[in-house]
Amino acid sequence: MGRILAIDYGRRRCGVAVTDPLQIVANSLPVVRTCELINFIVKYCAEETVDRIIVGEPRQMNGEPSESMKYIKPFLGQLRKKLPTMQIEMVDERFTSVIAHREMLAAGFKKSDRQRKGLADEMSAVIILNTWLESR
Repeated sequence: MGRILAIDYGRRRCGVAVTDPLQIVANSLPVVRTCELINFIVKYCAEETVDRIIVGEPRQMNGEPSESMKYIKPFLGQLRKKLPTMQIEMVDERFTSVIAHREMLAAGFKKSDRQRKGLADEMSAVIILNTWLESR
């Protein structure tokens, strides 16, 4: 059994999370600059057994795809070219940023920590991955 990798795709940086090999627990990995994401994923998949990649799917409140999909679609195309046998799924990511900020408040993060660029992206990737795990 391999790991499941999740991505919270952003225009500048991306949150990345991964399960343990038994696919039970989701942990964040360091935030990756968007321009380096494909190489990061390819390298990670070469070093670790990854069964599938989950990508957050941004949607509007009415369920329609958000404007961010115009950036995610080319990324998905590149990812499928680099890893043609990899299973890639999308998961609705509505509210992940809001949930991440609430979790930081509930955990007692200082304001300076909550404002750290990338922390919400890391947490959002974990939320996306946990959403997928709970749906299984």
